[in-house]
Amino acid sequence: MSRAKTPSYLNTGDYIGIVSPAGKIDKEKIENAIELLKNEGFKIKIGKNALNQHNMFAGTIAERAADFQQMLDDKKIRTILCSRGGYGSIHTIQKLNFSSFLKNPKWIVGFSDITVFHAHINSRFNVKTIHATMPVKYYFKGEVSRSFIELMGVLKGKKPVYNIEPNIYNKNGVAEGVIVGGNLAVLFSLFNTKYNLEIDNKILFIEETGEYLYRIDRMMASLKLSGRLKKLKGLIVGGITGIPDDDPPFGKTIEEIIKSYVDEYDYPVCFNFPAGHIDDNMPVILGNQVTLDVSNKETVLLFK
Repeated sequence: MSRAKTPSYLNTGDYIGIVSPAGKIDKEKIENAIELLKNEGFKIKIGKNALNQHNMFAGTIAERAADFQQMLDDKKIRTILCSRGGYGSIHTIQKLNFSSFLKNPKWIVGFSDITVFHAHINSRFNVKTIHATMPVKYYFKGEVSRSFIELMGVLKGKKPVYNIEPNIYNKNGVAEGVIVGGNLAVLFSLFNTKYNLEIDNKILFIEETGEYLYRIDRMMASLKLSGRLKKLKGLIVGGITGIPDDDPPFGKTIEEIIKSYVDEYDYPVCFNFPAGHIDDNMPVILGNQVTLDVSNKETVLLFK
């Protein structure tokens, strides 16, 4: 496959759209995000239904899809920011037509449940997307988050380089390839559907929150049994947070579980990467060529 298409980077005065394809969001958090983005020099267009509420969702499926479709089709919109994750993107994406998007690719930004869009767009259309913080998380302890600052740099054309402290569960090695991935449970739910993420010969990034240890073990076991794990070029494990233990206890840590399923393979493995449901949720350009270098000294992830 040819190199993924890179949407245009942003310049002062460009339009950014904000949509809510999954969970509902507080008006205050949207307003704070708009203020920050305007301070960066951007013009903001918020989806008509972005602040709606329908049960746990930001509006009905039709309302959420209508907002997203409008942003995909609007030639002025250069980036689409998803306001938050939660649950519901799998409903929204089924209603979308990407024909205008393919003629005029733009950045799609978000994480967690937004993994649905990353997987589909990376694999089906070979267009890059950005796994990164969302408006609901632009502030941390009353201050503008580092995650937001780094995201702005990437949207303006910065190619990140991450230097990460070593981890005792890491596996040393060097790999070059395309990075893809996102939330593990969401990726798992997409397998064997038309929204499936193709991970063969890729460097896979995963993150997770709130899943029991046995469920993560089950997902990793399934990935191995399907033959997907052995075909990777590398594995990057981001934030794995809020993981309850089982009763009785499972008996392994999250790192031990994941390591047990990939230890036999001859590719580098990095733990504790700064992305996911964590305070410092650094942007990852999915679909981008990277070099992953894991050593006893540090891990370096270089975006090319």
